[in-house]
Amino acid sequence: MDDNLDRVWRALADPTRRAILDLLRRGPRTTTDIVGRFPALSRFGVMKHLSVLREAGLVQTQEVGRSVVNSINVVPIRLIYERWVSNYQDVWVRRLTGLKRSLEGQRPDQ
Repeated sequence: MDDNLDRVWRALADPTRRAILDLLRRGPRTTTDIVGRFPALSRFGVMKHLSVLREAGLVQTQEVGRSVVNSINVVPIRLIYERWVSNYQDVWVRRLTGLKRSLEGQRPDQ
């Protein structure tokens, strides 16, 4: 599990890969369409980024005729959220609630 999340973190560390995921969040795209959205990169460069995203489980591909359609897989991002974000969110909510009570002069058990 941790090894898989490490791959996800590494994939998300690159701004181009995050931009590709943002594009796929709007809906599936062919590889040709994705390449066209990143004119500063070569086709090979975009394909390399897609390969990293696929290896991390963030992108799924399907062959449709002669085209390859890429779609986002949000499950790994949800796993990161559950592992890292949600736990810390609870800590901050408790702290902010305690601060609110303190500022309002309430006892914590009220």
